Amino acid sequence: MNKILKRILFTIFLGIIIFSQDTCYSISLSSRSAILMERDSGRILYSSNSNQKLPMASTTKIMTALIAIEKGNLNDLVTIEPQSIGIEGSSIYLYEGEKITLKDLIYGLMLRSGNDAAIAIARHISGDTDSFIKLMNDRAKEIGATNTNFTNPHGLHHENHYTTAYDLSLISREALKNEIFREIVSTKLWTSDRDKNEYFYNKNKTLWQYDGGDGVKIGYTTKAGRCLVSSATRNRMQLISVVLDDRNWFNDCYRMFDYGFEHYRPVVILSKNQFIRNIYIDNEQILPIMVKEEVIVPLTQQEKKEITIDVKIHENISCPVYKGDRVGYIKIYMENKFLDKVYIVAGKTVEKKNFIERMIEKIYSISASI
Repeated sequence: MNKILKRILFTIFLGIIIFSQDTCYSISLSSRSAILMERDSGRILYSSNSNQKLPMASTTKIMTALIAIEKGNLNDLVTIEPQSIGIEGSSIYLYEGEKITLKDLIYGLMLRSGNDAAIAIARHISGDTDSFIKLMNDRAKEIGATNTNFTNPHGLHHENHYTTAYDLSLISREALKNEIFREIVSTKLWTSDRDKNEYFYNKNKTLWQYDGGDGVKIGYTTKAGRCLVSSATRNRMQLISVVLDDRNWFNDCYRMFDYGFEHYRPVVILSKNQFIRNIYIDNEQILPIMVKEEVIVPLTQQEKKEITIDVKIHENISCPVYKGDRVGYIKIYMENKFLDKVYIVAGKTVEKKNFIERMIEKIYSISASI
């Protein structure tokens, strides 16, 4: 084999090896774009071209379901209109005049990937599809998915319908915070209250194939390729993996899961209501301060040794201070890189003392010193 051919083969080999944040470990993937995120902290454990704008097919329905759950009443009875019938692609075979609960529509949307269910949900929530799409785009911006644009609620191809693996992980993370959403996407079989086509089998093989698999959505169109958002929970840690345009979609998600669960463990850095110290306010009154929220971050064994925290207390704090008021913050660093921030709050209420109370305290203080 001549030197030129060897060099070409070596370059191709490097091109298919994608290195994670842990440089001692590599993952061979087929996707154009991929990411692995831990749900609670939002920490990215692995990524490859995760900010590339790409079509996402039916993983679109993660946002559709989230808005339906947030804005709708699951017990609402939806009357199916002609506009929701005969939509191209996957279907739950709605028929005109059918009455079906919003809950069954969402199950049909997420388990069977019903494009007709997506339109029926959009029209029920917003009155028309365009208004619902605006809700989708507004919610994406709220979540921080700024490189995402929806033009429909189902994911059928459109040139201006796109997201990124990173944005899709943010949207999925937000959805997985919702208990109803988690229950729906982790269901393998749902029996709807219909007179026909009542069984919805989940197309997401993660639930069967991967230990701890519990969500979320598959998608496919000719233009988008195979797209998958998958989730799994082990060791008190839920991971979200996203691949876009990936012929080996499920196995690639599983490879990322294996990497995440093998290398990372959730570490409690700060506990909720953890006492920090007492501070003096108005030069005389003691105020205990504490951590507002628990901070749990997935870390490797090596990273545990590299965590530092920086406590910042607001200057010139004066009475009255009420329990729960923010009085500062703690920044968490790993290898001097910012990782997270949590607020420090007052542990009790401290009222401003009046003139008589201050005089009595001075008298006691003088008496005690004699």
